[in-house]
Amino acid sequence: MADEFVVDAHSLIWYVEDSPRLGVNAGKVMDDPTSILYLPVIALAEACWAAERGRCKIPIAALLADVDADPRMVVVPLDRAILDLSLTLTTIREMHDRQIVATALVRARQGASVALLTCDVNITESGLVPVVW
Repeated sequence: MADEFVVDAHSLIWYVEDSPRLGVNAGKVMDDPTSILYLPVIALAEACWAAERGRCKIPIAALLADVDADPRMVVVPLDRAILDLSLTLTTIREMHDRQIVATALVRARQGASVALLTCDVNITESGLVPVVW
């Protein structure tokens, strides 16, 4: 099992909402007080967008407060290394998903054992990064 985990928007929303839609294994990782959770800023923006549009039950302020209050959560900015790598991930259709996967791959290239918490079929089928759901 990985030592670090990158969190996508659905995982974040469903965890904060305590939704049964969150995968069992992803939920265990997010419940584990020793988990290191990397949250790409693009995934956080997606989650805020979903909250703004009423696509989830949690208001944006509460979502951000939960992220800020969790000492395991590290918000990862979109930097040039992530952007450059994301441009090569052509098997993944959506730009924001490419950036989320690139975040995991950059951590892996730095020597970390990383998995992505996602149910996204395109990401899972790409085989580019280990997935926990």
